[in-house]
Amino acid sequence: MRYAIVESGGKQYRAVEGSIVEVDRLAREIGKKVDLEHVLFMGDGDEVHVGAPLVSGVKVTATVLEHVRGPKVLSFRYRPKKRIRTKSGHRQEYTRLMIEFIGRPGEDRKVERSSEKKEPPTPKKERSTEVSKTTAEKTSEIKTGRKPASRSVPKKSDAKKK
Repeated sequence: MRYAIVESGGKQYRAVEGSIVEVDRLAREIGKKVDLEHVLFMGDGDEVHVGAPLVSGVKVTATVLEHVRGPKVLSFRYRPKKRIRTKSGHRQEYTRLMIEFIGRPGEDRKVERSSEKKEPPTPKKERSTEVSKTTAEKTSEIKTGRKPASRSVPKKSDAKKK
């Protein structure tokens, strides 16, 4: 599994082949490829390349998946006893990138995507149509070790009249 530390927008991100990374918004269209050439570190198993400051000849290729907005952050400032109140908000815009390839240009490697390793989800079991037991019946079954007798309500006609 290859991974790299990449710089984009003045921030550093850990990029792993086949993973998704959110970076500050890039002016690229969805579906286009992006080459991140500011690679500070690259690791491949036991092999490690540390840049001073950059690793030469290594680049990270990614595909733009979508542009999203982060959560809203509110800032509120006030001065007591002076009727000064300022409230403002901010939402940061991000670009989601799918890391396709890490390495030297022209090098052939198959990307191991994390989604390919996972097995497809198993279908959920259908709910049974049986009536569920009440908690009292469950506890009595546990304590005595046998099922409770079926309860039958006598009909009014069966009841003895005086």
